Amino acid sequence: MELPLRYGLNPHQHPARAYVDGADLPVRVLNGQPGYINLLDALMGWQLVQALRRAFDLPAAASFKHVTPAGAALGRPLPPDLAASCRVPAEGLSPLACAYARARGADRMASFGDFAALSDPVDASTAQILAREVSDGVVAPGYAPEALERLRAKKGGGYLVLQVDPAWVPPPTERREVWGVTLEQPRNTGAIALGKPVTARQDLPPSASRDLLVAAITLAHTPSNSICLAYDGQAIGVGAGQQSRIHCTRLACGKAETWWLRRHPRALALRFPAGTPRPARDNAVDAWLEGVVPDILTEHPSPLSAEERAEWLARCTGGALASDGFIPFRDNIDRAARSGVRYVWQPGGSERDAEVIAAADAHGMVMCFSGQRLFLH
Repeated sequence: MELPLRYGLNPHQHPARAYVDGADLPVRVLNGQPGYINLLDALMGWQLVQALRRAFDLPAAASFKHVTPAGAALGRPLPPDLAASCRVPAEGLSPLACAYARARGADRMASFGDFAALSDPVDASTAQILAREVSDGVVAPGYAPEALERLRAKKGGGYLVLQVDPAWVPPPTERREVWGVTLEQPRNTGAIALGKPVTARQDLPPSASRDLLVAAITLAHTPSNSICLAYDGQAIGVGAGQQSRIHCTRLACGKAETWWLRRHPRALALRFPAGTPRPARDNAVDAWLEGVVPDILTEHPSPLSAEERAEWLARCTGGALASDGFIPFRDNIDRAARSGVRYVWQPGGSERDAEVIAAADAHGMVMCFSGQRLFLH
């Protein structure tokens, strides 16, 4: 069985298709027609939420763009300020809906036009959130009838809805063709473990252990190099695909700070004319947080002062950071400390491990060495 695709990575790469040798595809199209990138995002996103579901026995969601998670989260209740910053109701959401609201809200600008991946069958509550967001498609193991009806009506009937077989197990060997050359390797099926603390501080409360694993599992499905910050059961900043690890750290920390600043009372108080599209509101909030007062606001409050920013950011402490490869220099630790990171997961194995551990000790962090690299290319 094969699935015709609209086109390949670019419109001129046509025809394109997806198939499995000697077997049925593990995904079924319930609405719309997928493109090559849609299917990549769906297959990568499903693997991430399936891994989170297995690790924590909670519904999980991911918001994917160009084969990279903009956000990933467990289905935990939403505090009122987080719900407001995610533009969803504070009450009445299912755990799966909470997971997607969190994943989508981690980086609302990057999630514009995302592909949603959901670990559990989609209920009406989750479909309601999906229906309101600018999104290209969704993959899940099933759909309630009312949820499917609502999603089929999205984008004038063109919204892509995929159903995945949760029992599908891919072959143990994976192959990839690049410029006519086939590369082959065993599939990465290694279980992710916390590893051993190597810092003076050794205490890992359950919340920190959870967040370190959320960050590490997210990295296992993120193109390298990559750094992920997690907090309260969700990824809040993903820095991916950079050649330098410090650039990954700066990206992840900057996104995490924006996620927290969006919950500032003054940011939540920004007002817009009735009917302002959600993306326009998101862009305006981010611009305001960067010091620009957009004309679209009904009022024009001054941006946060340096003192207000510093005071609010200081409230976000206890964050967890994971690195898909060893941390080579202490500058990553120093930068992470400014964003409230107190727990670190990394493989270890750098020539400067002692220097990096000393930096973590100086900031009062707990750092675990897993001995496990999670590169993905």
